[in-house]
Amino acid sequence: MKQLLLLLATALLNTSISFAQTLQSPDDYLGYKIGTRYTRHHKIVEYFNAVAQARPDMVKIEKYGATNEGRDLVIAFIALPENLQKLDAIRLNNLRLAGLTRDKAAPVTEGSPAIVWLSYNVHGNEPASSEAALKTLYALVDPSNTQTKEWLKNTVVIIDPCINPDGRDRYVNWYNSMVGMEYNPDPQSREHIEPWPQGRTNHYNFDLNRDWAWQTQVETQQRIKKYNEWMPQVHVDFHEQGYNTPYYFAPAAEPYHEVITQWQRDFQALIGRNNAKYFDANGWLYFTKERFDLFYPSYGDTYPLYNGAIGMTFEQGGIRGGLGIKNNEDDTLTLVDRATHHYTTGLSTVETASKNAAKLVTEYKKFFDDTRNAAGSIYKTYVLTSPSYNTIAAVAKLLDGNGIEYGTISNTGFKGYNYFTGKEETFSSEGYQVAVSAYQPRGAMARVLFEPTSKLNDSVTYDITAWSLPYVYGAKAYASKEKLDIAPFKQAPAVTKVSSSYGLLIPYNSFDGGKLLAYLLKNKVRVRVSDKAFTYKDKLYKAGTLIVLKGNNVANWNEITNNACAMFNLQPEVVESGFMDKGADFGSPDIRFVKAAKVALVTGEQTSSLSAGEVWHFFDQVIHYPLTLVNANDLGRISLKNYDVLIMPDGNYRALDDDKLSEKLKQFVNDGGKIVAMENAVNQMAEGGWGLKIKEDKKDEDKDKDNKEDTTLLKKYAERERDELPNAIPGAIFKVQLDNSHPLAFGYPSYYYTLKQDGNIYEYSKEGWNVGTLSKTDYVAGFVGSKLKPKIKNGLIFGVQNMGNGSVVYLADDVLFRSFWENGKLLFTNAVFIAGE
Repeated sequence: MKQLLLLLATALLNTSISFAQTLQSPDDYLGYKIGTRYTRHHKIVEYFNAVAQARPDMVKIEKYGATNEGRDLVIAFIALPENLQKLDAIRLNNLRLAGLTRDKAAPVTEGSPAIVWLSYNVHGNEPASSEAALKTLYALVDPSNTQTKEWLKNTVVIIDPCINPDGRDRYVNWYNSMVGMEYNPDPQSREHIEPWPQGRTNHYNFDLNRDWAWQTQVETQQRIKKYNEWMPQVHVDFHEQGYNTPYYFAPAAEPYHEVITQWQRDFQALIGRNNAKYFDANGWLYFTKERFDLFYPSYGDTYPLYNGAIGMTFEQGGIRGGLGIKNNEDDTLTLVDRATHHYTTGLSTVETASKNAAKLVTEYKKFFDDTRNAAGSIYKTYVLTSPSYNTIAAVAKLLDGNGIEYGTISNTGFKGYNYFTGKEETFSSEGYQVAVSAYQPRGAMARVLFEPTSKLNDSVTYDITAWSLPYVYGAKAYASKEKLDIAPFKQAPAVTKVSSSYGLLIPYNSFDGGKLLAYLLKNKVRVRVSDKAFTYKDKLYKAGTLIVLKGNNVANWNEITNNACAMFNLQPEVVESGFMDKGADFGSPDIRFVKAAKVALVTGEQTSSLSAGEVWHFFDQVIHYPLTLVNANDLGRISLKNYDVLIMPDGNYRALDDDKLSEKLKQFVNDGGKIVAMENAVNQMAEGGWGLKIKEDKKDEDKDKDNKEDTTLLKKYAERERDELPNAIPGAIFKVQLDNSHPLAFGYPSYYYTLKQDGNIYEYSKEGWNVGTLSKTDYVAGFVGSKLKPKIKNGLIFGVQNMGNGSVVYLADDVLFRSFWENGKLLFTNAVFIAGE
């Protein structure tokens, strides 16, 4: 027996020596010191795989997806051998602690390891963190580092080395092509002036750090699925900020959302103090409790917080930093410095988690015990209802992505807060419904997503302040203080294929109608739309109904249309004649042919990369319709005759300030083209004599006749940030009054909920159509500055202006905001294909 034990010990020793001999530091593996060069994404993945091959007893690599450009998305699990062997058992136990598994009878162990998840490089041009990830991985598995082995006795560490590989490589490849043999620290050097669209965003120019809850991007969808399989106790999101700014770490700034517990607040401070210990020892500057708040639910710190973890953002100064840059104190900040700082806070976090692992796990379980009992939640059940099943199904899809349980209700006699009237009222069903109970493990997240109004204890926020799902989806909803019984969710009614020798009628009351329209046009099916309601065989068909007729259509029009209806869950109906009981016959001018438009998007410099990306993603990934991207700088020389529709996203256009280019754009419209102008493009057109006028704030001059001194000029420097708040609107919801008899608003009721991020509002058009307007009382939710709020009234938000043979569609607010503002997508579809014809 002793001989057997001796042999086993010798084998283990030899294995350990073998690991130590083959394991390489990142410097040795890559051939350069971390921070002296940028590491391309594939080399980061290669190193992680190499470490896993050298230490299979401590590291497991898992590919969880791929980016739009085909780069691997990977995570590494790091644990001591005894924990790595039972990794899945640890994961399942962690989910049981939260009540997130169905094996309710299985035993739960509270003494299990705490799980720490470290996420790096969500913004591609904040690349220091991925370099730090390499160092962090090595430190955790390095046999000579006995300290990290102590920390791993009661922790499992998960590392995502690069959330945004496409953005990172866009930046790194550009920078490597700009830098010489030696980097130039001069901030004006070209290596510090990154061109449009920069590397911050993903392939479609989306900010992945704003997408956690909405999951509109493929990287997020794949990552959150994996995240929800683990549900860590601690999550850190590593970032960079301006290179003149010191390091930021928790605790965060106010406002904190009210669902964040005292324990979560306290542990942030605990992490911060431990980080400070190391920074103080090295003489590194840092700040806490400023700038970065915990409110908007779709960040890499707030999303974990609302799901029971300690979520934190760490920000290193360094954007535009390259390999080294002179800051405003005349010090050179290097990539080596930046990576070292992130490396330090990463290990500090693991250390703090390890020393408090038992408490972390206990409080984690308590968080979910409380949420399953709806502790602190005023509303116990949320019910959304819509005449369109597809609208309800879209809400259900978002809930699925976030692991939120839902169903339907049988008791329809309850009372609740009506989101659309702001009053306590008896529930009134619109046809279909989805119900969410606060009594569930994800109850805190549900509460945040469904809250009717945002409760801000501080108005200096970093992002939008209103996002309630009923407004996002345009679905009527009630928040009830009763705990209602939830029945299983009802699946989609079956779409029955129909055949006709004359034509088909298709309802147009949800965005799926817009997607179907784009699909038919792309597949060369000829489609018509009714400008007015009509009656056929005693059934009323609303304005906007799509009409597909056999005459002069493609041979397989019936099959294509039926397949499209099944795909988008819309029931077609047979029409056997163009003669209507009431309303326009199909040969009437009120029945318009919808042209398969050739669409171009203005992009590149002069445009907002985020806004242009939203449109690009919408066409490419949402409606799958052909789109040509043209550069704003090329507008003077390209032929616009090749296009029917020109989309001008948010931006600052020199073209609209140039008389010759502006005249070219006007001629495009006069010749029959259509411009869809968005956000600041609308503002520039209003200033440039296109016919729209900015609504000016008219003041009563008599109020100042007493000539008293203006005491508002006496400002305190310490309050400089809050002095701007009276004119601020980080993102608030307003109810827009819609003229839904106009094609721009087909498929909508007489209202639309818009997310306003500026105070721009326009005079009612005398020559065009005022399709979307605001009255005096249309504010709904979110923060609006006291001076700005009274000005946002009695004006135009959405409109259409005919010019010659063409038209201009004005969308003053972003109807495609981050691709999660679902109710705006049909409006945009109408703007491109139907409005202004």
